[in-house]
Amino acid sequence: MARRREQQATTQTAYEGAAPRDLKRERKALVSFREDRLRDLGGLALEMYKRDRFDAGLVVERCAELVAVEARVQEIDALLDGSVAIRGGVAAVCTCGAPLLLGARFCATCGRPAGRTARGDTAVS
Repeated sequence: MARRREQQATTQTAYEGAAPRDLKRERKALVSFREDRLRDLGGLALEMYKRDRFDAGLVVERCAELVAVEARVQEIDALLDGSVAIRGGVAAVCTCGAPLLLGARFCATCGRPAGRTARGDTAVS
């Protein structure tokens, strides 16, 4: 927990001095990277299904990578919006408790609209 706070503080101070255009450029590259990885994850799942060789560890690893990229994009968004406070944890959570992916309109777990969130967090649209 303390390590995560330390990483967030380091990230926050590193971004505070960055120019907005650099942040926007990095955000665009991260979103593109995220889309590619998400597409690759779908292909990976399909291939594992076809070959009947499902590797849960690999799927979890790839999903963790996607969540980290989304967290970084949300940090950049917070800085671009002028917000200095960067929240810890997941930015948007559905009422069922599942994290909402960046740009999601519905929860991937239960199908509820992403506008309904728990814990006072707001959904990303």
